Amino acid sequence: MDRSAGIILPIYALPSPYGIGTMGQAALDFVDFLAEAGQAWWQVLPIGPTSFGDSPYQSPSTFAGNPNFIDLDMLVDDGLLLQDEVDAVTWCDDPARVDYELLFRERPAILRKAYLRGWKRDEKKVAAFAADNAGWLDDYALFMAVKRHFGMGAWTEWPDEDIRLHRPQAIAEYREKLADEVRFNEYVQYLFYAQWDALHAYARKKGVKLMGDLPIYVALDSADVWANPSDFMLDKRNMPTEVAGVPPDAFTADGQLWGNPLYDYQAMEADGFDWWIRRIAGAEKLYDMIRIDHFRGFESFWAVPVDEKTARNGRWVKGPGMKLVGTLIRWFPQLSFIAEDLGYATPEVAQLLADSGLPGMKVLEFAFDSRDTSGNSYQPHNYGRNCACYVGTHDNDTIVGWLESADPADIDVAVKYLGLNRREGYAWGFIRGGMASVADLFVAQMQDYLELGGYARTNTPGTSGNNWQWRMLTGQATPALAKRIATMTKMYGRSAR
Repeated sequence: MDRSAGIILPIYALPSPYGIGTMGQAALDFVDFLAEAGQAWWQVLPIGPTSFGDSPYQSPSTFAGNPNFIDLDMLVDDGLLLQDEVDAVTWCDDPARVDYELLFRERPAILRKAYLRGWKRDEKKVAAFAADNAGWLDDYALFMAVKRHFGMGAWTEWPDEDIRLHRPQAIAEYREKLADEVRFNEYVQYLFYAQWDALHAYARKKGVKLMGDLPIYVALDSADVWANPSDFMLDKRNMPTEVAGVPPDAFTADGQLWGNPLYDYQAMEADGFDWWIRRIAGAEKLYDMIRIDHFRGFESFWAVPVDEKTARNGRWVKGPGMKLVGTLIRWFPQLSFIAEDLGYATPEVAQLLADSGLPGMKVLEFAFDSRDTSGNSYQPHNYGRNCACYVGTHDNDTIVGWLESADPADIDVAVKYLGLNRREGYAWGFIRGGMASVADLFVAQMQDYLELGGYARTNTPGTSGNNWQWRMLTGQATPALAKRIATMTKMYGRSAR
């Protein structure tokens, strides 16, 4: 990886008048901002559809795109919507927050209008798209159609046992019975991918690459698990007996109970990890680099009995290690990966990372624990080049928020180590510390460049209700800010220009 820098900004956090960020003009404008700022990378969070809890890490499909990200202005320009139809909806009361409930109510209806106008016109293009993506689109389009048919309930609760268990005769019957809804879901994905491809092409033209975030697990209530039960640790009724999580640590006394089904790695290995190869091949169509979330789960993973209320009473289970990681590296030599190796830093995880040759992650917010006298590996003087330095990830507070809530002794360590001062701004001092490090890649959240407080935090692990909502406002990504970022990026040899 070349010495470079990037910025994290989820698609949903872009400005727009329609309640959520989209792949329209604001996305193109942000690409321009990144280019002017000398940034090589735009890192986004997972771009799949969201479900209960609004988390992009719990999607009904690891392949599908989020219909909410489809730009309505582009649909108007394409003749698929009328401006009056778009304007008839009050899309948001607060442009700084995403209202997922409103989008759940209003988005499907407006996209259906586009489908009714465009299906016949685009039928051949949609057929070609469906053929290119048949490995996942057929199951996803039917899954969402059946899900809506049963009132959006989880597939594990569908009253028809045959379709719940993905039996061939039931698949054929429901595909015919719900043909219109299946076509609608296919068309929406066609629209999403058309807009994403256009955005990706524009970014490449501007010298900006897209970095995606790949959750290690998929949601139980997903087309992936419903259609591929043999790849997961399920019982005879296709229900999990153990689920994923992480054990208690300094941040969460009960651990984190994610609830995702666990992979049957023995079955996956028997077919050459085909599901994983198809998954990464799908991601390769979207991104230039992939951050593999919770990489340590490939070495060993925390399995929690399904009836537990917390993650306390789990157990460590050995993962596939280099058998899987090596397979993916060999299959996708042209694709760059970052291993999110945070969490329990065992010698075995360190060895897996070393064997893979992938860059790991260093987070500056973890670097200044005043109680740590053993030599903190997150402090820049301890870095090697083959890593990615982050000020903080989507799971961390903003730097201003961290400074408002951290132990004063920890803040004092950071002030002395980084030479923080009010004239420069403490957030910019953190950014400078990461920029100047030897790490090949440096990444910061857009919130930190904007010097925003904890109210702009993306996600607080182990909580629900107020996450994944912050949005950047129109006019915040100014030319002056781009110039300041570009100056520092060039100073430390990371400029893409």
